[in-house]
Amino acid sequence: MNPFEMVVAIVVIVTIGSVLRAKYGVVKDKFGNETSYRQNDDAAIEAENRLLRDEVKAMKERLAVLERIATDNNDSGARLDREIDRLRDRS
Repeated sequence: MNPFEMVVAIVVIVTIGSVLRAKYGVVKDKFGNETSYRQNDDAAIEAENRLLRDEVKAMKERLAVLERIATDNNDSGARLDREIDRLRDRS
């Protein structure tokens, strides 16, 4: 086997290994540890995504109320207290 054939064989082996690793969802983290993501993890990821979306939606609603309170021209202290209490009751 000449050196050129050996280099080509090494490149082919590494390429096949990379394709198989990608097919089975094996990834490396920054420390070099290999982790496999399987179909069962998809359900957990979807559940976490749904939870985070709900949390972001609630935070946007609270921010909208706070912006309305801050920009409101009515300087009534009682109204401000009611709005703050309403925000506390939501969480």
